[in-house]
Amino acid sequence: MKPLEGRVALVAGATRGAGRGIARALGEAGAIVYCSGRSTAGNPSPYNRPETIDETAAMIVRDGGQAIAVRVDHTKEAEVEALVGRIDREQGHLDVLANCVAGEDPMMRQFVSFWKTDLTNGEAAFRQAILSHIITAKHVAPLMIRARRGLIVEVTEGDTLSAGGNPLTQTVKLALKGHALHMAAELHQHGVAALAIVPGFLRSETMLEHFRVTEATWRDGDKKDKNFLVSESPLYVGRGVAALAADPNILERNGQLVSSWELARAYGFTDADGTQPDWGAHAIDWSAFPPAFIQMFRDGTMQQIAWLKGVSARTDAFLRKIP
Repeated sequence: MKPLEGRVALVAGATRGAGRGIARALGEAGAIVYCSGRSTAGNPSPYNRPETIDETAAMIVRDGGQAIAVRVDHTKEAEVEALVGRIDREQGHLDVLANCVAGEDPMMRQFVSFWKTDLTNGEAAFRQAILSHIITAKHVAPLMIRARRGLIVEVTEGDTLSAGGNPLTQTVKLALKGHALHMAAELHQHGVAALAIVPGFLRSETMLEHFRVTEATWRDGDKKDKNFLVSESPLYVGRGVAALAADPNILERNGQLVSSWELARAYGFTDADGTQPDWGAHAIDWSAFPPAFIQMFRDGTMQQIAWLKGVSARTDAFLRKIP
């Protein structure tokens, strides 16, 4: 018997990247997977990319799993409510939500200092990449609370406070980590867990194109960046989510920020090629970065440590005041 047999999962943003990898891994583990997103055959999202939710569902079925593709714009609450209602009618329960919407939204693609950022699409970016997650979790949570079990996973970037890029990207990635933490506080007493997860150097479809390689030739990407040799396929973080969903002690991780490589160490799963990429143990090659860029990372990391120490001390003090 597969570990998630009999479970039902919704992967919001299952079209490509981490979302597709998570959907495939949940199907591989035996779950019935609803693959939602805006990109369908003949009706692509504004990203104008070729991947679709139909392809993701077909991959799951091809590998022996069960999947249903449903076109949903997760910024539209009525569409999300209808999707969750359909899942409840068809399955009677929902056990896993992987919130992956807008992980590679082109509106957040800039990599510039905050004072140089083009904010033309700022409000739209926040609606697409933050509000969509809140809307989806809002409508899924009652089903899990009713069943007194479930897992909500926010897929984000960077296993520290920062994520790089620009103020839009940084705000989105940090907000999703906080969103998981805040949901966890409310859900814990109902037996439901919420947490945030990050992949390492992800070989998404977009990244493969950037390096001008394929999944079969990806190691050639080291000519552009040696760090790419420690990259991981989207299935890796997906298997991390599947392992979390199958863990009977998942509430012990409630509210936490976890990574694909840490979960691989804990649960023993591998990537599609049988390897265990470990971005956390990797000695990053900084040779391609200018000194000022490296100094910014150094300053930012030291500031984060000081910030976390202060917050930790104040939080400990606040806990002692709670009766």
